[in-house]
Amino acid sequence: MDNIIDKLRQVRRGAMFIIEGPSGTGKGAICKEVLAQDPHIKFSVSATTRAPREGEVDGVDYHFLSDEEYDKLVAEDAFYERVDSQYGHRYGTLRREVDSFLNVGEDVLFDMDWVGARQMKEKAPDDVVTIYILPPSFAELRRRLEGRATDSAEVINKRMAQFRDKVSHWKEFDYVIVNVNLDETVCKVQKIISGERMKRVRQVGLQAFVDELVKESEHE
Repeated sequence: MDNIIDKLRQVRRGAMFIIEGPSGTGKGAICKEVLAQDPHIKFSVSATTRAPREGEVDGVDYHFLSDEEYDKLVAEDAFYERVDSQYGHRYGTLRREVDSFLNVGEDVLFDMDWVGARQMKEKAPDDVVTIYILPPSFAELRRRLEGRATDSAEVINKRMAQFRDKVSHWKEFDYVIVNVNLDETVCKVQKIISGERMKRVRQVGLQAFVDELVKESEHE
């Protein structure tokens, strides 16, 4: 029986899990913990047209592309989602990068905004699972942003000003979690991942398993 269960785990299509929420809700920390605790979920490496910064490695931090390479991939519909930044650079999620995991039963985790999540849902509705993270209060959100000590007061105020627009998209997501405690939130995300893995549409090896059960029953 254990051998059968192990085989079913291997014959499975992976899923794409998107984490979104206003800045300061803990998306990065949640993703880091989930990736550290689950060897069967990977983090997607995005493509970009910007130049590598000091210490960045092609294929690890980003897939660095020229504008010509990016345009060619757009023409080939090679992206699950793509966006132009306000600084003139372009970013995107490559289908081949993600599908290389999904096709062997591995899941992919994204820290992505609602714009990208919407594009992903449109292109792969059966494969995408979206999770929205909310803060326990607006005051706590500011406290967390200030506590990170990575942004200036001007940047923090800008992020806070964007809150209402950002949070207005929460209803577009499949699951919503209020992040009061990081460990508890990570546990909730892990439960969502576990449940989604058991959905019939992702257990592509079930048909052969059920056929074998029926065949065995015929010899009773």
